[in-house]
Amino acid sequence: MLSLDGNKNLTVTLGKKYKLISSENFDEFMKRLGVGLITRKAANAVTPTVELKKDGDNFVLVTSSTFKTTEMKFKPGEEFDEERADGAKVKTTCTFEGNTLKQVQKSADGVEITYLREFGPEEMKAVMTAKDVTCTRVYKIQ
Repeated sequence: MLSLDGNKNLTVTLGKKYKLISSENFDEFMKRLGVGLITRKAANAVTPTVELKKDGDNFVLVTSSTFKTTEMKFKPGEEFDEERADGAKVKTTCTFEGNTLKQVQKSADGVEITYLREFGPEEMKAVMTAKDVTCTRVYKIQ
């Protein structure tokens, strides 16, 4: 069980909004996931905001944009069913390592996708990996 008492860095970032300021290799990452052209074009055109909140024993990661808003509710270490923003259904497990949220998705065909979101006082950096493709996105605190 995660106690945030010993992790001031993460506690400080809860409820803060981070807005996308740079994105590298996102289109290739989405292609690797099998996301269609129209959805990729829309996703590349927006600058989403990410917010991590705590709700009782659960955490909620909210990603909002003019295109779509998604909410991922999870308990650290417990696998759950998730529907990705592109509609794909996956099994997901989230854990915390310091101020980094590690999210591992397993698709029905066994492909594993990893998201590492490092929350800091000024920015949040997300490094996403699917097979041999890695994407890095940087978000600035609002």
